[in-house]
Amino acid sequence: MWNITRSKTGAARILPITPALKIVLKRRRARRVEGDAKVFLHDGLTRRGWDSSWARACRAAGLPGRHLHDCRRTAARNLIRAGVPERIAMVLLGHKTRSMFDRYNIVSDRDLRQAGERLTDYLKTQKSA
Repeated sequence: MWNITRSKTGAARILPITPALKIVLKRRRARRVEGDAKVFLHDGLTRRGWDSSWARACRAAGLPGRHLHDCRRTAARNLIRAGVPERIAMVLLGHKTRSMFDRYNIVSDRDLRQAGERLTDYLKTQKSA
């Protein structure tokens, strides 16, 4: 676990270090400049300097108009679709209110189709019971 003491709200957060995240952190540590405490630094740029790099990468990938913050929305959706309880997802993402979490956990057409399929499957089991 990693205790983050610096955040936008000033509240500390706990971030579980999964095997996949551990690989990323080891890779970043190997590339870190000696004596620099920053983990995500690229060519001397901090996160704020990434904005133009991010926009350039998105254009090159054919995804213009994307924002780094979109990753937070993706994380909310992925956590819920992976079966993580909503309250735990809220804590991991730093959402203090249900309304803020709901802004990130957007319902898609695919979600609606899957709900319809689940309902159909459930009703089939009820007819046979």
